[in-house]
Amino acid sequence: MAERLIDVVIADDQELVRAGFEMILDAQPGIRVVGVAGDGVECIELARRLRPDVVLVDVRMPRLDGLEVTRTLAGEHADPRTNVVVITTFDQDDYVRDALRFGACGFLLKDASPELLVEAVRAASRGDALVSPAVTVRFLGRFIRGTAVDGGLDAVDEVELSGREVEIVRLVAVGRTNQEICEELFLSLSSVKTYLGRIQTKLGVRNRVEVAAWAWERGVVVSRP
Repeated sequence: MAERLIDVVIADDQELVRAGFEMILDAQPGIRVVGVAGDGVECIELARRLRPDVVLVDVRMPRLDGLEVTRTLAGEHADPRTNVVVITTFDQDDYVRDALRFGACGFLLKDASPELLVEAVRAASRGDALVSPAVTVRFLGRFIRGTAVDGGLDAVDEVELSGREVEIVRLVAVGRTNQEICEELFLSLSSVKTYLGRIQTKLGVRNRVEVAAWAWERGVVVSRP
């Protein structure tokens, strides 16, 4: 039986960005771009009609920005099949926290490597999130920490995280991938995935992006390692 393809919609107001992302993704086995949009309204229309697995959405677009697109496509009453990855640059920080709140499954920089773009799409298609160190630390560290509650160990105790789970939460919050966590903590990949599943259940969150946000907000992570 042939492997099911990951359908992707790309939304960006820059034609070169759309074309570049489309070329990279269409060249990958198991991924196909089913639509491209130059603004937020067109993106929503395409996503509702095509029901892709992943939507790559730029933060700033005409007619409707990426924040409102994320709220519509990844919010509480949205199609659970579609996961949104926000495309951003470092000078577009103000939207990131709200995009996270509205259900974004990950963040990608416009100058990301082709490998990272592909990894982000594959992760999002599984309902997981790609959290690169550059994005996680810079965005979550700068903006969520600015309004963080004074929690730390009290927050950990409140949700009854084990010592190992706290270690993993802190590593997720500073952008470590599952493989990097395996290597740092001398755990198997299956063990890390099991721990992450338990952590998400205890915190009441949907993915590792929200785990990272929880850690920064509660002061569980206070600085970069």
